[in-house]
Amino acid sequence: MGAGQKTALVLIIIIAVNWGLVGFFGFDLVAAIFGGQEAILSRIVYAVVGLAGLYSISILFSENLLKKARKQK
Repeated sequence: MGAGQKTALVLIIIIAVNWGLVGFFGFDLVAAIFGGQEAILSRIVYAVVGLAGLYSISILFSENLLKKARKQK
């Protein structure tokens, strides 16, 4: 797994924990750290995590392709 893939997964884990906090406790940690949901830094974090999520779609499919390639050998 490459550095880009690991970075994307770490970002997704961070935001998943944040969503868990929102769901269970009504507390948005990203917004609390960066000055509210409308603050530019919060919006940047949300946007970067969204891009990481889109990039992670390729991770899902690349793992399946690798497994298929290994079975053919």
